[in-house]
Amino acid sequence: MGLKVLIVEDDLVSRVKLATIMEELGQIQAVETGRAAIEAFQDAWRDRRPFDLICLDVELPDQNGTEVLFEIRSIENRMNLPKERASKVLMTTSHKDKDTVITSIQAGCDDYLVKPFTASRVFEKIRKLGFKMV
Repeated sequence: MGLKVLIVEDDLVSRVKLATIMEELGQIQAVETGRAAIEAFQDAWRDRRPFDLICLDVELPDQNGTEVLFEIRSIENRMNLPKERASKVLMTTSHKDKDTVITSIQAGCDDYLVKPFTASRVFEKIRKLGFKMV
């Protein structure tokens, strides 16, 4: 069956590129806003098919990616979800500054991917998060 992946990216080129790179991994859903990401996350849990991996852009048009991540982690906490069942979150951004990285980690991300990215870099990050590559 593969992974269930949510891509949250407002930039069309980055969204399509990431979806294309990851399409062989399983089921991919892509959204453009933080609000849409939270709705997709909640819908997936209602359907009892949560996302294994969420690729979340730091810069979104409606809210900051770290705010979205904080809300996702809060929902998981309210569900009393053990850490090992929580979605892995890979923050994506063009920002390399230390403050952005630290804020993302404090909000609960599992790793960080700097744009522009390559397929090999994406797969390296996915393996590092503990997912088996087919």
